[in-house]
Amino acid sequence: MFLPKRFIEVSARLSSLPGIGPKAADRLVFYLLDQPEDDIRALAESLMAAKREITFCRRCGNFAQGDLCEVCQDSSRDAKVLCVVEEIRDLSAIEKTGAYRGLYHVLHGRIDPIARVGPGELQLGRLVERIHLDDVREVIVATNPNFNGDITAMYIAKLLAASEVRVTRIATGIPKGSDLEFADIFTLTQALEKRTDVQT
Repeated sequence: MFLPKRFIEVSARLSSLPGIGPKAADRLVFYLLDQPEDDIRALAESLMAAKREITFCRRCGNFAQGDLCEVCQDSSRDAKVLCVVEEIRDLSAIEKTGAYRGLYHVLHGRIDPIARVGPGELQLGRLVERIHLDDVREVIVATNPNFNGDITAMYIAKLLAASEVRVTRIATGIPKGSDLEFADIFTLTQALEKRTDVQT
């Protein structure tokens, strides 16, 4: 090995991150080692501070630096419409479209029979509470258009069938089997605007 052990150690840690392979990790280490020590320290301190200070919004489950996230604190949002997403990265993808002005509810997962993830592992009880407490009139189900996302969407529709809330699903302009975070802004905007009622 022509590289120091510490270089290899840092590269291995970076390559364990999503979307970063060994070659990209090596390039990052080469780049970082060429930067001033103060910049490296600032990066490390920012990461540690983020880990300490970022929590989950008590209302919707989004990332927050305090009790409520930025979206829930925004009084201009329509609190009567909730968009249900699997993960925070899906919320982020929808926010980038600028097409949605309601609030969110993050499930932190999806029903997955193979992985033995059932409704009890998701934030579904909290969703029902919010609908009743906030007098929500529409729930937009924005789970991913794949098998587990479909199961989750159907479960939510049945869960809310007895209530008066309208349950819609984002349109299938997003290809089946794909993830929201990889959809382009135009496709996500169209999916939101052409959402349909979920059939139970």
